Amino acid sequence: MAPLHDKFNSSNITSGENVSFWIDSTSMIAFEKPETDIQTDVLIIGGGIAGLTTAYNLVKAGKKVVLAEDGFIGSGETGRTTAHLTAALDDRYYFLEETFGKDAAKLAAESHTAAINAIEKNVSDLQIDCSFKRVNGYLFLHPSDEEKNLQKEFEATQNAGLNTGILNHTPSLSGGENINSLAFYNQAQFHILHYLKALAEEIVNLGGTIFTEARAENITKEGANVNGFTFTANHIVVATNTPVNDTFTMHTKQAAYRTYVIAGKIAKGQLPYSLWWDTGDADSKWVSQPYHYVRLESFDDEYDLLISGGEDHKTGQADEEGIAEVERYDRLESWTRNYFPMLEEISYKWSGQVMEPVDSLGFMGKNPGDDNIYIITGDSGNGMTHATIGAMIISDTIMGIKNEWEDLYSPSRITLKTAVDFAKEAGNMASQYLDWISASDLKNTSDLEPGDGGILSSGLKKIAVYRDYDNSLRAFSAVCPHLGCVVQWNNDEKSFDCPCHGSRFSCDGTVTNGPAQTDLSPIHVK
Repeated sequence: MAPLHDKFNSSNITSGENVSFWIDSTSMIAFEKPETDIQTDVLIIGGGIAGLTTAYNLVKAGKKVVLAEDGFIGSGETGRTTAHLTAALDDRYYFLEETFGKDAAKLAAESHTAAINAIEKNVSDLQIDCSFKRVNGYLFLHPSDEEKNLQKEFEATQNAGLNTGILNHTPSLSGGENINSLAFYNQAQFHILHYLKALAEEIVNLGGTIFTEARAENITKEGANVNGFTFTANHIVVATNTPVNDTFTMHTKQAAYRTYVIAGKIAKGQLPYSLWWDTGDADSKWVSQPYHYVRLESFDDEYDLLISGGEDHKTGQADEEGIAEVERYDRLESWTRNYFPMLEEISYKWSGQVMEPVDSLGFMGKNPGDDNIYIITGDSGNGMTHATIGAMIISDTIMGIKNEWEDLYSPSRITLKTAVDFAKEAGNMASQYLDWISASDLKNTSDLEPGDGGILSSGLKKIAVYRDYDNSLRAFSAVCPHLGCVVQWNNDEKSFDCPCHGSRFSCDGTVTNGPAQTDLSPIHVK
């Protein structure tokens, strides 16, 4: 079955209003829709880097694999990344040492390094033109952080076996001659969708099957319902950024955050290809302390693209800081120009969703309580490597091989040393149910301009409303079908976002991010 690369006019192109550079610079990666019931050895749900890497590993090993993606390949959160490939984790190694011990921190470093090596090997084996480069990365202090923490992290990375060094400057940063940094040598970067396109084509070449615009529902140990057809399998891998058939277990262990990205041109040669990160805002109200992350990507013969991200907040809770979603791009641009003044006009802006585990490590392996359902989630700020590690663990498990990282990333683990952060995140989730008694942000649908949405109260009902650009009005129940939180309007990505567990719904009520499995219920309004 050959891929289709035409440009589709579909809301499935990406999980938001804004289009990332990766999606804009890649032909649509689409395959056929299912037309019959399917029986297979392995059913993989999700066509991002986690799902495709798992599929590629297994078809190479001779397994019969079917992958179902409800949009197009890379149209979910994978296509909204910044595609850093690094063993420099966004939670410190000294935290991992304190939480899991030095041996586990070393395993974490080894696994992320192995993930970068695995991606590089795939690029080499398949001769993928995806701008893969080995680069150095530099971690520098956020103004709220303490110098001693940089030294602590250096010592912890050395204990973990990483190739790092303390510098008395931060290379290529404006003012960086006065800012100490921790160098992570021999990291990497790539163009994620060019990489996925090649993986998808090779999966099909090796006998695997990929379906796009194929929505999986009612996932059980037998398989799933996909576009009304019955897909049965011996093993089911849920690679959708968040588990879709979980009620309480996993969503007490992680929280959904929105993160923001801008990209603009700089003349070639003004900056070396590198990765830069600050250590994060130690004074932030969020448990996951937001940080900034920057890299370059080749754009054309004259320009590179400077890609900068940050300004995170919990999904559906931008108002908790009084900073609207769209304002966060301005804050990010101001921060970026301070350190990279050669940045020209902003060409792209988009946001993405990351799942932050309270103990900093992803959840990859058997879904708690299931023997043949596997999940890959908890990507934190290292989605490319976490997803690749998850694919390696799950592929080994399905093949009957004991993976050395399996226990470290087990979704069933309980980490008692993070009880304080767990309590903070749980308390934040619980407090969102107060939206049921709080005032709505709209008084009347006549207040809505075309392209705007909001939440109305009608007696005891909460109603999500959206006015389309043709001036027609759409209305839905504002109650998230996952666990009953009231969704909030995201005016940047034109979506309704759940502030409790991160489910997201497009302006037509269609679920675009789990854990919710069903759409918002339509309501008729005058």
